[in-house]
Amino acid sequence: MALVGSLLKKGIHISNIVANRRKASLHIQQKKTLAKLLAKARYTEFGEKYNFDELLSSILFSEKGAYYDLYKKTVPVYDYNKIFNEWWHRSLEGEKDICWPGQIKYYALSSGTSEAATKHIPVTKAMSRAIQKTSIRQILSLGHYKDLPNDLYEKGFLMLGGSTNLNNQDKHFEGDLSGITAKQIPYWFRPYYKPGEKIAAQKDWGLKLEEITKQAHEWDIGFIVGVPAWIQLLMEKIIAHYNVKTIHDIWPNLQVFAHGGVSFEPYRKGFEKLLARPLIYINTYLASEGFIAYQTRPGAQGMELVCDNGIFFEFIPFNEKNFDSEGTLMSDPETLMIDQVEEGKEYALLLSTCAGSWRYLIGDTVKFVDKAKGEIVITGRTKHYLSLCGEHLSVDNMNKAVDLVSDEMGLTVKEFTVCGIEYGSMFAHHWYIGVEETDVNAEELKTRLDAKLADLNDDYAVERRHALKEVFVTVLPNKAFYDWMNSKGKMGGQHKFPRVFKNFLMDDWKGFLQKNGYITEPPSH
Repeated sequence: MALVGSLLKKGIHISNIVANRRKASLHIQQKKTLAKLLAKARYTEFGEKYNFDELLSSILFSEKGAYYDLYKKTVPVYDYNKIFNEWWHRSLEGEKDICWPGQIKYYALSSGTSEAATKHIPVTKAMSRAIQKTSIRQILSLGHYKDLPNDLYEKGFLMLGGSTNLNNQDKHFEGDLSGITAKQIPYWFRPYYKPGEKIAAQKDWGLKLEEITKQAHEWDIGFIVGVPAWIQLLMEKIIAHYNVKTIHDIWPNLQVFAHGGVSFEPYRKGFEKLLARPLIYINTYLASEGFIAYQTRPGAQGMELVCDNGIFFEFIPFNEKNFDSEGTLMSDPETLMIDQVEEGKEYALLLSTCAGSWRYLIGDTVKFVDKAKGEIVITGRTKHYLSLCGEHLSVDNMNKAVDLVSDEMGLTVKEFTVCGIEYGSMFAHHWYIGVEETDVNAEELKTRLDAKLADLNDDYAVERRHALKEVFVTVLPNKAFYDWMNSKGKMGGQHKFPRVFKNFLMDDWKGFLQKNGYITEPPSH
């Protein structure tokens, strides 16, 4: 292991020298990426229908920008249901050369956080290689953090994800993306990888946490990777099992936490209570559709889009022209390339990838914080924002408001969700907020939260004087949120609790709370 650790350190040094050299502009990187995707997929059924040969020629020989005009004119925008019903269902049944060359052997299962039906997202060999390549780049970016000890790269990497024991569906395997990628980790990395192949294959989330806890004291962990909620639960379990004060009593060399999936801020306060000293936090954006972005340097506000590794990005301005009040995409939306975006504005992401996604609406919204570097922050989901009457409340607004209020009131808030409801002839918001504390003044919490949201969002402030007539707050133990996740079979892996409940999920959630005694009667709205 020391030899591989030494090689990693040398690789990090070399990579930083290379990174400091002048790179091609993001626009040029994206142009080359699109050309590679079109060239690879031009003989698939999708490529032949949409004349990828002509599109490729336009990239190579047309005037600047003309190729993109032709691309968006030729290839339609797809959401999951549209691309699955028209194309992906055939790949899932074992047909070859549909949207990407060859037969696709792996599918990541994802329901997102707003839909009940399970999605099957193709994971091609090319995409697996792209994810591995970006993961290595992320490790190499640690060279920018000057205070890390030299032997850190010889420590263990704990990657807490889904089961590597994938479901065999005869013509393909399916499971959580983290389980698929863990099953395919490079041979040289296996000595560092924890919890190891046997525990990683465990499908029962509770048993997996038990087995990790029992072996935790035998491992020398330097890095942890996972969704904040599940990592925090694991650390609490380990600390309780060994009757110690902090996780550093078990893993004294723990230095780095690479997290993603949700905003870390709601978890930070409770998380840091479990530490003896601060960690380096690295934000990542790894979705079932690909490794989209990661934090590349200390102090960065956002994550840098990976523009030269199998993903072509487009951006739809997230406004009333392109989306309705439910977050559904309108026909013929405006789409932009990376050189056409503006800092500070929200965009919905479209992806064309080496897994056979084409102009695919992933469902996330982002905002550029540094256009020159291609750095973004995730602001929410197209379906996970509230605008019943023009309040335009984003998940980013919600996270910030909850974080500010929890600081002021000394609360440990890990999870929350909000529903938009009718209130007489007008509207209201109903918040469900999970806390660790048992004696919480719900009325004070409501007042402070309402005020913070009005400070953060002018549209919200206006509508609170007009159509948004009331705000309700129900305080719950954090356990209620995890119990609901467990009831849906969504514990662990990349699953996260939805920040906004709409439509049938509102009734499901309220019914669950009543049935399990978390609320005694439905609130009178």
